Amino acid sequence: MAQTCWSLHRTTSLPLPSPLIPPPSQSGNSLPPSSTPSPSRMSTSRVALPRECSSRSYSQMLQAFTSSRSLTHGKAIHGRLMRSGFDADAYLWNCLLRLYSQCGCLEAARSLFDEMPHRDDVSWTTLMSAYACTDRAEESLRLFCEMLTDGARLNAFALASCLKSCSVGGDLDFGQQLHGVVVKMQPFCDLFVGSSLVDLYAKCERMDLAEKVFFNLPEKDAFCWNTILGGYVSVGENMTAFKIFCQLMQTGETISEFTLPTVIKCCGGLDDVRRGLSVHCFVIKSGLEQDGFLSSSLVDMYSKYGLAMEAHKLGLSTEAVELFRTMERVGAKANHRTLASVASAASELGDLALCASLHAYILKNGFETRIEVGNAILNMYMKNGAVGDGCVMFDTMSDHDTVSWNCLLSGFHSGNSCDKGLRIFRNMLTKNIAPNSYTYISVLRSCTSLRDSGCGSQVHAHILKNDLAGDSFIGRAMVDMYGSSGNLENASLIFSRLIERDVFSCTLIITGYTNTDQGEKAIDIFRQMLREDIQPNEFTISSCLRACSDLATLASGRQFHAHVIKRGLIGSYVSCNLVDMYSKSGCLMDAESAFSESTSHDLVSWNALICGYSLHGYVWKAIESFKQMIEEGERPDGVTFIGVLSACSHAGLLDEGMMYFDSMTHIYGITPTIEHQRCLIDILGKASKFYEVEQCINQMGLSSDALVWQTVLGACRTHGNVEFAEKVANKLCKLDPSMDSNYILMSNIYAVAGRWTDVTRTRQTMASRGVKKEPGCSWIEGYILEFDGQSTPKQECKQKILQGIAETGTH
Repeated sequence: MAQTCWSLHRTTSLPLPSPLIPPPSQSGNSLPPSSTPSPSRMSTSRVALPRECSSRSYSQMLQAFTSSRSLTHGKAIHGRLMRSGFDADAYLWNCLLRLYSQCGCLEAARSLFDEMPHRDDVSWTTLMSAYACTDRAEESLRLFCEMLTDGARLNAFALASCLKSCSVGGDLDFGQQLHGVVVKMQPFCDLFVGSSLVDLYAKCERMDLAEKVFFNLPEKDAFCWNTILGGYVSVGENMTAFKIFCQLMQTGETISEFTLPTVIKCCGGLDDVRRGLSVHCFVIKSGLEQDGFLSSSLVDMYSKYGLAMEAHKLGLSTEAVELFRTMERVGAKANHRTLASVASAASELGDLALCASLHAYILKNGFETRIEVGNAILNMYMKNGAVGDGCVMFDTMSDHDTVSWNCLLSGFHSGNSCDKGLRIFRNMLTKNIAPNSYTYISVLRSCTSLRDSGCGSQVHAHILKNDLAGDSFIGRAMVDMYGSSGNLENASLIFSRLIERDVFSCTLIITGYTNTDQGEKAIDIFRQMLREDIQPNEFTISSCLRACSDLATLASGRQFHAHVIKRGLIGSYVSCNLVDMYSKSGCLMDAESAFSESTSHDLVSWNALICGYSLHGYVWKAIESFKQMIEEGERPDGVTFIGVLSACSHAGLLDEGMMYFDSMTHIYGITPTIEHQRCLIDILGKASKFYEVEQCINQMGLSSDALVWQTVLGACRTHGNVEFAEKVANKLCKLDPSMDSNYILMSNIYAVAGRWTDVTRTRQTMASRGVKKEPGCSWIEGYILEFDGQSTPKQECKQKILQGIAETGTH
């Protein structure tokens, strides 16, 4: 042993420990043979050791020095072993090897390894792992081959170390061979090895293989999730990374600050502000927003979205809080202005723990009586969603001004407590507090959430009385309030009187017209925007595309699509509406193209595609799209199943329809609505299962639904079931005796069956009840929209159509 240790020092030129370990003192303070020096004693340059130590004591000391990376002290132990000629066992050898490996002395570690009288699997794995950690992948792989030749036992740690080397060196071929070894050695295929395989394939950009390994792992740890997320982000598949993050959220696993930067980076590459905001909210909810690295990641994300103000605000708010903490550390005293500023900065960060701490500091130092500080705390709580704490703060304030009331009102813009905002406003007026423009905007937002144009009109009267109707911000809030309430007449009137119209106000009125089935007016406003040189955003275009979908104006829809491409406005929200517009217009190939070109496929876009296929009779494409959606990890909702069940109804797929209807409740936990139940009854009716139809109607409580019975009556006509049709017709006559289509359909059923007497009787009953058949009508698109400022007005179109009819004599 002594000769071996001396040769090691000669070959590696390691300095001998100096000074040599002194002999035990005469005062009897030497350590017993089985004891280990305390950390305090290990911290000195001179290591006091007993004259004699056991192998266990040496091992414990070497482990302690390895953990603290104390190479000098470790060398002292090695020197003692060398001089004493101690007969070390395999465990002590491995402790020495681990010391040099983890302290970065790989040449010394390799020399020691070569001199070891016996090398076990721990020895091989220790050195292999050290090479892998220092980017010396080739040496690690060469050592692995030597290990196999030497006949050492192969374990999971050796495999994981070798896989890490393949990952570092980008050696995919060797890694796949190791994967084969892992498959053969299933008992050793643990989480550590599985994570290393995922890391290998992700680093080599083979995400298809990484995903297969990942989803086949029986359990997954944080490293595994982070690896697969980082792999997808590195190859630009940000949407897939976000979906996997959503799956991680569903598992209930704790999400660390090491995972979130990757997720924030993927959101930055997704061109979808909503997803970025949701992750930011999660960061705030997790109490991690003060993490410097996470804050930098969020600033970068907002910068990529083009939201420079949000990025700047976030950065400055974090710096302000950190500056305040620095003031406290150096003993600088804060005054009321400083604390009001810090509270304002904290309101932007969403950290409730920070808010509570700052409030406690303010109370402790007696600044809560200052109204500006109280207002800042109140605003801080309201902006962070702590409405209850904000209300308590308001009640404890000794004095209130208009700012105080405005801060209180800001907590009641949405949710179930919007009506409280109106009560606060009335209370404010009762106490003779003069409202300002911010007050009115807050109250109008409460009315918007309540969709209450009655109360909104009263607020409008106050605004007129206080001569604030010319305020552009108040004007936009009133347009939003009236538009959301469906009062488009007043919304349009206020919009026309706005002194400054911007993209936000134009989008509000366009959305209002679209939501109330006034698509032509929505497109008119869009044309007006272009004439006033107001550039639309993705939400404006999306609303216009929905108007085109409702009107089935394909030509206008195509021009909006061209405008989207020209302006670079294609995002997930616009893509969904493009798919919907083309689907409803019957252009399924264009809908497929819009869907495939989208950077992200969310539930809305899948639903638009599936329902489009179903609407136009592409049954199997609808079902295949549904299956593909499930395979990609998207969870269906009620709209999805309406599309799938309608497709089954179109094709008369009884078994498939019953299966999908059953899976709604038992697999996806979706409670069927009346639309789903109507689809099921239609499926049964088209399959001529009239007994089952009647049972379902009674069990589902749909016997008073006229639309259900009309669907069944249509099925009776298809199958020539006159007897059941008569039963259904009697039900319909009781539910809605004035519906002309019921009599016409029953008359046609009798005619097909050759029962002309019954046809005559049905027509006579219809006439005696004063029911008349409504004449059919057609709709012609009024004008073609163009984006160069020129278009054919609707009235001119009508005149040309009438002129053509008169000239040709066409009726």
